[in-house]
Amino acid sequence: MAEIIQKDGTWAFDGDALRLTPGRDRNVGLLRRTLGELVVPLAALAGVSFEQGRKAGRLRLRLRDGADPLLLATGGRLTEPNDPYQLLVESDRYGVAEYFVEEVRGALLLDQVPPDPVTEYLLPGPSVPLSVSAGDGTASIDGECVRLEWNWKTEDAKAAAGARTVPLADIAAVEWLPAAGLENGHLRLTVRNAPTQAPPKYDPNAVELWGFKKDPLMALVAAAVQARLPHPSGPGAGAPRTETVHTEAVPEAVPGAAGPPEPGAPGRLAPAPAAATAEDEHDALLRRLRELGELHRTGVLTDDEFSMAKQAVLKRM
Repeated sequence: MAEIIQKDGTWAFDGDALRLTPGRDRNVGLLRRTLGELVVPLAALAGVSFEQGRKAGRLRLRLRDGADPLLLATGGRLTEPNDPYQLLVESDRYGVAEYFVEEVRGALLLDQVPPDPVTEYLLPGPSVPLSVSAGDGTASIDGECVRLEWNWKTEDAKAAAGARTVPLADIAAVEWLPAAGLENGHLRLTVRNAPTQAPPKYDPNAVELWGFKKDPLMALVAAAVQARLPHPSGPGAGAPRTETVHTEAVPEAVPGAAGPPEPGAPGRLAPAPAAATAEDEHDALLRRLRELGELHRTGVLTDDEFSMAKQAVLKRM
């Protein structure tokens, strides 16, 4: 058995599976702490590596494509503090980390585990029932349905429709995107026979995320949904699923639409027509400042979070 114990967490390997336990250090992300101990079967691994640094190194696991519903749902967008497949290693434990890598690689060779993609999930995903509150709503999954409920921060046009319950059988895909810069993130359900072209702020099948502390937990809901959908490479998946293109166009009856995102960003909303003027963008940034001020006054944003977000907007202006 090989084991490495660090402030960042503990990894143990018994020849058949790796047991990844998050540490209690303040730098461990909320998603990792909430996910808890993770058991990864050897058959789900494509490789393992160790990278040395001047003050600290990093152990990394590479899973076979399609093995983990969490990685499928997040598309490689998890930050290092929230990525359960990375472990920060102190410099005095480099030898232990290298031994750990040798043991895992040896087992992969001995068992002749191929690095090829898989056609079924080899990890179960987060357990249910599961409920997360972040951004403009709460997403819950009980194993049969996903329920979306709204809070006081939800846009009136979306909140007016009330809470929404979607059976898993009606869900074709799920997408989680973190907030990046001035671009908000989201958890979005693609519901069969109910396409939408509204941005997450107005989409009744999406929770809008603003980059706050609890946002990464929505990735757990996305993973729990993904684990209960047909595997995208499985024999019963049928024809490849096409992704819905969500444009930034907002119906005229819905005021206050957000400004266009940067063009070319993967999975982002399509940019608005080039006819938008500098004045429009300036007005959108002013609205953003007012929204941030309101979130700060009501306690949603801390002083530091408000200051950082405000500076980012002012730089754009």
